[in-house]
Amino acid sequence: MDFEEKVVKNEPRYHGAIIDVYQQTVKLPNGDLANRDVVLHQDAIGVLAITKENKAIFEKQWRAPVKKVTLEIPAGKVENGESAEVTAIRELNEETRYQANSLKRVAGFYSTPGFANEYMTLYMATDLQPVTTKLPQDADENLQLLELSLDEALAGIADGSIEDAKTVLAIYYWQTLNNK
Repeated sequence: MDFEEKVVKNEPRYHGAIIDVYQQTVKLPNGDLANRDVVLHQDAIGVLAITKENKAIFEKQWRAPVKKVTLEIPAGKVENGESAEVTAIRELNEETRYQANSLKRVAGFYSTPGFANEYMTLYMATDLQPVTTKLPQDADENLQLLELSLDEALAGIADGSIEDAKTVLAIYYWQTLNNK
């Protein structure tokens, strides 16, 4: 069965600092036309950073779209010319002030493929050391760092205090490593 939809018309609706929005008219495999709202976003990374005490580093921050404070792993956008791995190293420095002697790619995934093209790569950072050169932090970010054990992180998923998808995925990955 052919699933591919052919774009007939692609109308820009919004150009912003973080996203671009388009309204597409597509031709379905059966010949019918349909509309699609499409959000274009830079690729991104998330980092499951594990301390020597076997705790993960999390960030509390306000998220305007959901109108509340979230608890998330460090993350950020891949800048032009950067690889996902370089972004992970940079974001870990900017947001936690750590560098990892071991950085492993865990998985890559589309965060919301129903309407956005953002591709996120999840890394695990271990053997953390304080950075020697601190990179500037984003001026518009207000973060509070905390460290949680695996049991505390799993409890956060269960009680709803951790709801961010990349963070839930990272915690469940961490759990699989501890069950081996």
